[in-house]
Amino acid sequence: MKLLKYLLIVQAAYIFLTALWPIVDIRSFMAVTGYKTDIWLVKTVGALLIPVALTLVMYLYIRTDRRPAFLLGSGTAAAFICIDFYYALTDVISDIYLADGFPEIVFLVCWLYIAIAHPHALKRI
Repeated sequence: MKLLKYLLIVQAAYIFLTALWPIVDIRSFMAVTGYKTDIWLVKTVGALLIPVALTLVMYLYIRTDRRPAFLLGSGTAAAFICIDFYYALTDVISDIYLADGFPEIVFLVCWLYIAIAHPHALKRI
């Protein structure tokens, strides 16, 4: 299914680039997202998200059950939706994180659409 392929590529690329950004250039990251006191934590989250992105990409190349990809992709999107909206709307983090929440909603909706309308695409191939 083409939507699954595109979703894996786009979500993995989005996660990878946003995860790598604070590791490579924390100053520009903080210029956009606001000052951070625990830079080590920001870089740790980025480092932990890189394997998430690489795992999603892996599902493009191996013939296996893709239900774990569904769980990883939809779960990551749902987690970021909750974090981005709750903490931005309660003024704990910068409102720029609301901008991240919207692509995460798109990712989650796509995963749910695939799971509901094309569940066979997630099973062992």
